[in-house]
Amino acid sequence: MQQLANGWTVDIERGPDWLFLRVRPPEDTPLDQSPLAAQIWSVLQQHFTYRVVLELEDVGLLHSYLLGQLVLLSKRIHNYGGILRVCGLSEGNQRALRASRLDRAVPHFHNREEAVMRQGCRPYHPR
Repeated sequence: MQQLANGWTVDIERGPDWLFLRVRPPEDTPLDQSPLAAQIWSVLQQHFTYRVVLELEDVGLLHSYLLGQLVLLSKRIHNYGGILRVCGLSEGNQRALRASRLDRAVPHFHNREEAVMRQGCRPYHPR
């Protein structure tokens, strides 16, 4: 487990060509004060890989600020030729992702195996 800034923690596992990050939010810090995208980007750079599955089972509520952080991270990873996929969102968080129309920019999968095996799923980029 690695401690990130503002109380976030992340469990890191390496797989063939992928990095799996189980992200846990802080218990006592508001989520809208955390530069999560920059922190995860730093982890990716340390591991020299830009294909990542974020496991978000422990995120209680996907606030708009956190959605913005995921989109920012997705764009940054894509610009580096990488892939961001998320899994483990609750039904409510999946609805929030779809309602905000960010489900193409930050694709969600049921589990890490599905996220890795799914071919041709690239983030949406308007022209």
